[in-house]
Amino acid sequence: MRARVWGCRGSLPAPASDTVRYGGNTSCVELGVDKDIVLVFDAGSGIRLLGRDLAARGSLEIHVLLTHLHLDHLQGLAFFQPFWSDDVELHIWGPPSPTFSLAERVAAYVSPPLFPVHLSDVPSRPVFHDVPDEPWMIGSALVAGYPVVHQGPTMGYRVTAHQRTLAYIPDHEPSLGVDLGQLEPDWISGYRVAEGADVLLHDAQYSSEEYRTHVGWGHSSIDHAVTFAVAAQVDRLVMFHHDPAHTDTELESLRDEAQALWVGRHPPVLAAEGMELRLGPEGVAIDSPSSAEPSQPVPLSD
Repeated sequence: MRARVWGCRGSLPAPASDTVRYGGNTSCVELGVDKDIVLVFDAGSGIRLLGRDLAARGSLEIHVLLTHLHLDHLQGLAFFQPFWSDDVELHIWGPPSPTFSLAERVAAYVSPPLFPVHLSDVPSRPVFHDVPDEPWMIGSALVAGYPVVHQGPTMGYRVTAHQRTLAYIPDHEPSLGVDLGQLEPDWISGYRVAEGADVLLHDAQYSSEEYRTHVGWGHSSIDHAVTFAVAAQVDRLVMFHHDPAHTDTELESLRDEAQALWVGRHPPVLAAEGMELRLGPEGVAIDSPSSAEPSQPVPLSD
């Protein structure tokens, strides 16, 4: 498997001179498993550049896995180039709702007055799916989606292929109302998603101090993200969903805080636009873009 981060900011895009190293686009991660099948986690503003890249590759089967329907995870869908192509097979997956179908909920955004074109007129004719209760196959990948604690129906995703597992939980507050350090792992929100994953991309929006004034907002502090990842016995934690108010320097301070708390072999790293993660039989490699710190790739290892 090969994953690439196209957006890792939370809440809203934050383009600025002091967010260049880690990027200002909101959540979007590409995951390639098979030659002509692409999985895309979330459709934040980062999906625009991904769409341009995919369009150059030709006809593909694309699966967009939405964790939830908050705008920062959906706002790029209407600017995703394959969305406007009639020669792609486009599937959109998302959390089920007892009141409206996934297509109806997405159409609330892709329709006037918020957008000039109706969803029914989109050339790709996307096929919408509720995430099933049980794992399912997309190509050679086993995909599972499980509910996690966040406002509104929200999923975390787990993908296993070639004996490696990547977990993705960008919006998550597992500590809400509980002490993570006192819970058995099976009682922790998101544990089924992350358990034993080779790589976990996880919400790490707040410092410990910031979290005190943001309890119930649906996001994790650094110490909660680390505690969760350690409890789930994750090999590598990639800190994701950066607060739009945090500069590159502030993010690196939070990374240092996370690394001081970590007890595993490989210290946590910050997600950055352009970061690539390669998961193969030999192990996992994480290559940061040259603008991010630290810029050294993590070598392949078992």
